[in-house]
Amino acid sequence: MKDKPLLYVRALLLCIPLIWAAASATAQGTNISFGSFKSDPTLPVEVTADTLDVDQSSGAATFVGNVLIGQGEMRLAAAKVLVVYNQDSSGIDRLEATGGVTLVSGPDAAEAERADYTIDDGLIVMNGNVLLTQGPSTLSADSMTVNLITGTAQMVGRVKTILNTGD
Repeated sequence: MKDKPLLYVRALLLCIPLIWAAASATAQGTNISFGSFKSDPTLPVEVTADTLDVDQSSGAATFVGNVLIGQGEMRLAAAKVLVVYNQDSSGIDRLEATGGVTLVSGPDAAEAERADYTIDDGLIVMNGNVLLTQGPSTLSADSMTVNLITGTAQMVGRVKTILNTGD
């Protein structure tokens, strides 16, 4: 029983590098993997919603209500999604999702207030109370940029996580 406080001190000392790494990640941003696979942004984009409004003059389409977007294995859900077509209307330039946005890729899921998906770059930028769940781990930040092509993400702006000690 006398050794139990010594075990706690040792456990704390072993956690110091992790705490230091988390603190430096908060200052600089955190690079992590996202999804169990890389996605192909050239695949067709499937959109399902309660309503659709098309603005012929701007070439934009607005999907509202229970919007679900699928592209390959990637899924994005939101209350509203604006689809902006490129200059010649030959394809989608970007998607702007707002209202309770959820992004799922493989076993990973992220939530935010807003997400902007630039199709050609394969980049999704999530902003506003971002919460990333990867198995039993969670991370939060102000913003997260997901690169679907490389299967990576970067979280910036007050990155926070909880490190379990395994006790």
